[in-house]
Amino acid sequence: VQLVESGGGLVQPGGSLRLSCAASGFTLDYHAFGWFRQAPGKEREAVSCISTDGVTMTYANSVKGRFTTSRDNAKNTVYLQMNSLKSGGTAVYYCAAIIAGCSDDDEWYDYWGQGTQVTVSS
Repeated sequence: VQLVESGGGLVQPGGSLRLSCAASGFTLDYHAFGWFRQAPGKEREAVSCISTDGVTMTYANSVKGRFTTSRDNAKNTVYLQMNSLKSGGTAVYYCAAIIAGCSDDDEWYDYWGQGTQVTVSS
């Protein structure tokens, strides 16, 4: 089982990035996927989650209207489109898989990627 994030990097405030999470070794159809982030010196926090069928998405208040999560089960990939990035968005971003429904509690997630660094700076 493996989750591999990509797409991170350095971006100016107001810019955009799209993160990808490529999954392998398990059936995506039965898993919801969450995105989390951890800024230096802070606790890891939930950013978004997408349901198993891709119909329901949830977002942290801090990213609503700016971030969009999606999934393509045929490509075994989940995405996080991040627009209007702010300096507070600097963090390591992780994707994680959870059997059945979404949760903001990272302890419930079964599989994790290694993370990808996003730095928002001018």
